[in-house]
Amino acid sequence: MSKEELVELRLYVAGQTPKSILALKNITKYCKEHLEGRYTIEVIDLLKNPQLAEGDQIFAIPTLVRKFPEPIRKIIGDLSNEEKVLVGLNIRTLASK
Repeated sequence: MSKEELVELRLYVAGQTPKSILALKNITKYCKEHLEGRYTIEVIDLLKNPQLAEGDQIFAIPTLVRKFPEPIRKIIGDLSNEEKVLVGLNIRTLASK
């Protein structure tokens, strides 16, 4: 697998809230369907590591950040709108329609 194909995602949450759990469930499902084997999801709990919010300028949670490929993209919320998430992360063009 080449580095260009790998999509690096970071999900910022604050504890195990229903919205945070749903966001992780949703993004995991979309990645399995559209990026099988070509993604990583790092979950960052800001209750445990609040200082990490500053690096990616996180102002709301849950927030999903696509770190790679650039440009960095952010999506706020529980990620329940699959079409919006895929287009927002620019995955829609990677996936076969």
